[in-house]
Amino acid sequence: MNASPAGRTVLVTGGSGFVAAHLVRRLLIRGYRVHTTVRSTANPAKLRPLRALQDAHPGRLGLYEADLLADGSFDEAAKGCTVVFHVASPFLMPEKIKDGRRDVVEPALRGTRNVVAAVNRTPTVERLVLTSTVGAIFGDYADVREMDGQVLSERYFNTTSTVGNNPYHYAKTVAEKAAWEAEAAQDRWRMVAVNPGLILGPSLTPASDSGSLFLLDELFKGYFFYGAPDFSFTTADVRDVADAHIAAAERPEAHGRYIVAAPEMTSFHDMAAILRRHHPRDRRLPRTALPHWPVRLLGPAFGLSQTYIRNHLGIRFPVDNRRSVEELGLVYRPVEETLVDHYRSWREQRAQGRRGAGDRAR
Repeated sequence: MNASPAGRTVLVTGGSGFVAAHLVRRLLIRGYRVHTTVRSTANPAKLRPLRALQDAHPGRLGLYEADLLADGSFDEAAKGCTVVFHVASPFLMPEKIKDGRRDVVEPALRGTRNVVAAVNRTPTVERLVLTSTVGAIFGDYADVREMDGQVLSERYFNTTSTVGNNPYHYAKTVAEKAAWEAEAAQDRWRMVAVNPGLILGPSLTPASDSGSLFLLDELFKGYFFYGAPDFSFTTADVRDVADAHIAAAERPEAHGRYIVAAPEMTSFHDMAAILRRHHPRDRRLPRTALPHWPVRLLGPAFGLSQTYIRNHLGIRFPVDNRRSVEELGLVYRPVEETLVDHYRSWREQRAQGRRGAGDRAR
């Protein structure tokens, strides 16, 4: 596969999303022609960053409407593309999911099948780069205790999540498996999966519904000012995730699955401590860690089941990200840089939102 960007056209699904917007931008900077899909071209807030990229790179970014649940929806956007980056998929935190099958499983699974069908019908496509998640490797944190050395590794697939228990992880698992099955059934194109942790960093899309943005929004707004619950996360910078996708497409030797996450987990308390060093006057950031007992007692009132709490609270594990470093060439940003940039972006977008509301009131 020719890895040079010159003259190549690629497709990025879900271009108005948190990760996809960064990926589109970086592809354009590298010289690619980019097709990207959005659910609707009638939402100016979501399209504003993409319109700006069109202005900055005249004639090299095409926008297409496509629906994850509609058969044939991606065919037009895939025409002439050599690589398809399938990024589009809903990411909702557990407390935001009302109907697991409707909210996350159907869009993830049917959407992946529809994109794969478009790849199969497009003879120019050589590679599919699928945005998966570490959640397709494990269901609950407790599952990692059953892995070799209790270290998170790409060698495993999530076998414990269901539509009723951790539906987001279940959705991403069945979607990734469906894509691997489709790849195995033919010999024209090859697939690489990128499995990031919780994706953080500056957002180009103020209208994004990403669960990772929602999660830190709660921290920044002071929901945990009384104390940070002992939940930790595998984390990845959105810019590193975008770079991983590009390396997965450009490097002929790239194959299989790649965890994209820092080697150590970061807790809410860690995040708050890092940000307080830069913003010591922000009283909304928690200064203490919360004991486990109030989380167990009050968690269900915030949508967290006792099973979820038992299988996540206080659990940390190391992450084996060596393949992403050695085979994709990733150099990970420090988590401090990621968090500081995420917080700055959050404040800037809140300020813009207030100005916009003031303008509308006038």
